[in-house]
Amino acid sequence: MEIKDTNPKDACGIKKVPYSTVSMPVMAEVGLAMLEGALKYGRHNYRVVGVRASVYFDALMRHMGAWWEGEDIDPDSGLSHVTKAIATLVVLRDSMIRNKLCDDRPPKCYPGWVNALNTRAAGLVEKFPKPRPAHLATDEALDDLARFRLKNQTRDVSEDIPCHWCGAVGDEEHGCGGQ
Repeated sequence: MEIKDTNPKDACGIKKVPYSTVSMPVMAEVGLAMLEGALKYGRHNYRVVGVRASVYFDALMRHMGAWWEGEDIDPDSGLSHVTKAIATLVVLRDSMIRNKLCDDRPPKCYPGWVNALNTRAAGLVEKFPKPRPAHLATDEALDDLARFRLKNQTRDVSEDIPCHWCGAVGDEEHGCGGQ
């Protein structure tokens, strides 16, 4: 980064918290999510009464789980589930900074448990070097299956959907080796 000799503010300013690195559209959405909370519970209520870790962890997981499963928008607020998750983390982190967190997390797990699982995951990747292709939300067959299941909730209609890869239906032999 070039520092102008004529402006001493540059030399000082570049060493301070860089708010310019944060996405303003995302911050604006988080502001809306925080406004919703302020209107429902009182602005900055969490700074006074504190928050319970498990409640915010659960809210975070619900929003991210809904988003992961394809529900982009929170039906209660009309905002992105990701935005709601960020707002949840903002409140959680603020309560940690201010010593207002009721830490009801379970007892700590043994050190290195994630690394141990990562080692096992790496072993699986090595064991299966040519995995089957992932089935993604963009796959038309999956979208069709979801629509069929919504229409026919009383029966499993997966046998009515042709294989995305080879077109086989039901009990037909799959040319792709699937099923």
